[in-house]
Amino acid sequence: MADAWYWFVRAVVRLLLRLVARHEVIGLENVPKAGPYLVVTNHLGLADPVVILAALPVKSRVLAGSTWRIHPLFGPLLSSMGAIWVRRGEVDRLALRQAAEVLQQGGILGLAPEGTRSRTGGLQKGKTGAAYLAARSGALILPVAVTGTERFFRDLLRLRRPAVTTVIGAPFRLPPSDDRLRSQDLETYTDLIMLQLARLLPERYRGVYANDPRL
Repeated sequence: MADAWYWFVRAVVRLLLRLVARHEVIGLENVPKAGPYLVVTNHLGLADPVVILAALPVKSRVLAGSTWRIHPLFGPLLSSMGAIWVRRGEVDRLALRQAAEVLQQGGILGLAPEGTRSRTGGLQKGKTGAAYLAARSGALILPVAVTGTERFFRDLLRLRRPAVTTVIGAPFRLPPSDDRLRSQDLETYTDLIMLQLARLLPERYRGVYANDPRL
C-alpha cells in the first residue's frame, strides 16, 4: 500500500508540474535502478522536493526538517511518504539511525547537505551528515542539482510558467576509510560531495564553492 501511495502521489505531482511549469530533466541515464544510495541535492526553495520527486523514477525516503511536521498539508503528506524528520541545528541521532537503516536495507535516501534553503541562490557550506552516512554505509552517492526553483512560486503568482531544470550527475563513492571517522575526514568528504553538486550547476549557483580550485 505504501508503494502504491508513493507512485500515486508522484504521478499527480508530475501531472501538475507539467501543467504549470517547464521542467527539463538532464541525466536520467545516471539514476541507478536500485539502492542502496544517497540522493544529494542543493536547496533553493520550497519547490525543490516536488521537482526532484517528479524527476527521479525511483522510490526514495527523504530527510525533512521537523518544523514541517506540524504543517497541516505537507506534514501528513511527507509522513505518509516515509519522511524521516530531523531536528535542525543539532546532531539528531535518532534521524541518523533511521537514515542509516534505510541504506542498510538497500533503500534510497534523499537529503540536502546544506541543511536549509539558500537565501542567495548559491551553494552554502555543506554539513557533514551526508558524508557520515555515505562513509559508514559505503553506499553510492547520486548528485542532483536543481535550478529555477528559487523563482517557482513567484513566477506562478505572476501568472508565468516557471522554468526549472534538474541535472542528474554520475553516481560516485567516497574514498575508502577506516573504522574511525575523524571530523577532518567528514569535512573532506563533505567538500567532495558539494563539489560534485557545484560541477552540475551554472557558475552563479555555485556559491561558496565557486572559486574552489578543485572544480
